[in-house]
Amino acid sequence: MSIANLYNGPIIDSHLHLFDPHRPQGIPWPEPGNHLYAAHLPQDYWALAAEHQVIGAIAVEASPWRDDNHWLLETLRSDARMLGFVGNLDPLHPQFAVDLAALAYEPLFLGLRYGNLWQRDLLEDQTRPGFIDGLRQLSDCGRCLDSANPDPRLVKGLLHLSDALPELRIIVDHLPNAQVPAGLEAAYHADLLRLAERPNVFAKLAEIPQHGPAGLIVDTAFYNDRLAVLWEAFGEDRCFFGSDWPNSDHLADFAATLGLVKRCMADQPQAVQDKFFLHNAVRIYSPTLPPGGL
Repeated sequence: MSIANLYNGPIIDSHLHLFDPHRPQGIPWPEPGNHLYAAHLPQDYWALAAEHQVIGAIAVEASPWRDDNHWLLETLRSDARMLGFVGNLDPLHPQFAVDLAALAYEPLFLGLRYGNLWQRDLLEDQTRPGFIDGLRQLSDCGRCLDSANPDPRLVKGLLHLSDALPELRIIVDHLPNAQVPAGLEAAYHADLLRLAERPNVFAKLAEIPQHGPAGLIVDTAFYNDRLAVLWEAFGEDRCFFGSDWPNSDHLADFAATLGLVKRCMADQPQAVQDKFFLHNAVRIYSPTLPPGGL
């Protein structure tokens, strides 16, 4: 690692969560008793991030409630630094097409998230009537699909989904961290490498920091092998940065998280770091409406 090569330019944070438990309806996550159970709004984020040259951010919906997509949209409108949001809609819900149509012309709407959380199972759910058609509608309106909480079953599900909808841009969230049971490591990595062969699949490196017996692991050598696999598989144009704030606070504060990621990236050429911290997120998430619109 070259300290002289630490990135010091502008940053787009592609993964943060916003919520407010003081709303009359409350929130489904985090729950009371969780140390995150407090308002986390744009002003709270920028109080931490602005001094680190973060110039724009993308929020990822942390609620499965349909109406919360609109709450998040309205929350972002008050701050031009919030570049957009990844919503949370279920393609199996009878109102999916209506809900998607209501968001399709919103420039702040960048895509949807679906993974193995909220009692969902991407591998199984995509075999149900209407699921693939719903995500085809998402692709047709030029938006991405984010996954969540990578594990072998999720990656297998993403492979099947990419086969069914090769035109859909898929973003694998929270790499390189993944829950891989003993004995499944080889199959998981083989599937991840197969997934990376698809040009419309991208890697959001939003969970790099890890804890060890002594707390946050700050030695960048610990992270080298897993990051090298992702760089080799996805390449410099398909990897990009996310902080996972405030969920990342259970590992380290924002400054420590960003500082560690910068140190992990310091061996990359400056032009590659520019892509990782700034340019790739904007290019990947930009709506790509077909000629003539929807």
